[in-house]
Amino acid sequence: MDDVRHVLVLPDREAAEEVAKTVGDRFAVADEPRLVRDALAGEDDAEDAQWLVVVEDPEGRLDAAALDELVADWDGWREKP
Repeated sequence: MDDVRHVLVLPDREAAEEVAKTVGDRFAVADEPRLVRDALAGEDDAEDAQWLVVVEDPEGRLDAAALDELVADWDGWREKP
């Protein structure tokens, strides 16, 4: 099976930190999710940044629908591969 990487997009750092912690706790992922600041095109202001939570899922065992539901609670979404 191909490695799967889930990219969760959140509106701010606080939401991203909470989602990363929840993913780690709820889904018992092997590797800690990574936080990445994603500046919107042409924007330098930190307020105009989205935050990404990158979750490695080498065995493809995470439930995409459960991830969708989790990030929706934080006004975010999961990028479709």
